[in-house]
Amino acid sequence: MHRPLASFLTAALLGAAALTGVSAAPAAAGEGPDRAKAPAVKATPSFEGTVALSNCSGSVVKMPTSKPTDPALVLSNGHCLETGMPQPGQVVKDQPSSRSFTLLRANGSNAGTVRATKVAYATMTDTDVSLYQVGTTYQDIESRYGVRALSVDAAHPAQGRAITVVSGYWKEKYGCAIDGFAYRLKEAGWTMKDSIRYTSACRTKGGTSGSPVIDNATGKVVGVNNTLNEDGARCTLNNPCEADQNGQVTVRPGIGYGQQTYIIAPCVGEGNKIDLARAGCTLPKP
Repeated sequence: MHRPLASFLTAALLGAAALTGVSAAPAAAGEGPDRAKAPAVKATPSFEGTVALSNCSGSVVKMPTSKPTDPALVLSNGHCLETGMPQPGQVVKDQPSSRSFTLLRANGSNAGTVRATKVAYATMTDTDVSLYQVGTTYQDIESRYGVRALSVDAAHPAQGRAITVVSGYWKEKYGCAIDGFAYRLKEAGWTMKDSIRYTSACRTKGGTSGSPVIDNATGKVVGVNNTLNEDGARCTLNNPCEADQNGQVTVRPGIGYGQQTYIIAPCVGEGNKIDLARAGCTLPKP
């Protein structure tokens, strides 16, 4: 994971998980004709709807079922939780929180602050996501601060789409494209499924964790940024590796990844409540 910029998270939280029965030579970033031909992409989305956390980035998001009068949701990473990174297999749901988020306007200036009432959902199993519920509705945020929430796309993103990772913490944008999808992404003791792999132009860094991954054409959120292979190491903390259906491992130094967010939409019901029993919801359960 990108190192959150806070002292309570340490690399010693979990050791590297041993991968047995798999071997492959590391593949350098930029190898292959598809990577060589990937065009430069201009970062087009604004900062509107993004937020800065104490140690990470995030965004105010609405689901297809969300209403203007619903309490707003803030999307970030599971590894950005103020209580520390969830263990493999752990799911956090409906836990009290008073965390504050700095809202950004389209130009990146600070619009104000909203505060969480609870961690609605968080995990680092199969994905790396956290959803906070705040004590303010979407319509109140828009009328008081002039900030509109970002919409989460309910469809699986497509390879080759131009995307932008928008960091509220750094007030920086990273433009690239979806290079493909990692069947399994392994990092230390965690495993994530169907992760978005970026082209090399999205060289993200610590503090960009939790940033929305936005489809440039639709303006909708298709992922949440969470990690990059920093040192070329194999499947260790801050050095994720990919494993295919046959267990073949590939290391891509300098390449970043995000977790898809379309899987969240079926799990959000009336009143923006997380309902893991809803039809089509595949998020891990406690």
